[in-house]
Amino acid sequence: MFRKIGRLFVIKTRAEAYLIIYALALGATARGSAYIEQFPGWGGKLLFLACTGAVFLAGAKILDALRYERERAATASASNGPTR
Repeated sequence: MFRKIGRLFVIKTRAEAYLIIYALALGATARGSAYIEQFPGWGGKLLFLACTGAVFLAGAKILDALRYERERAATASASNGPTR
């Protein structure tokens, strides 16, 4: 039962990753615009850039993790080979 629920929170495809990155970007820009209102001037702009920069870093990490998982699955299936 918990395994079925847990599979809902696993990113399996690049399309899912892009949707999650898009959602992160929406939240980051909303938070960044709140920072600009709260801290006018350079401070707010720097915090806005920090929010959006974090999305770039997280997105790159998500996409790299997907590539790593795909390569690991390929090597695992190749190392098992045909069984008799």
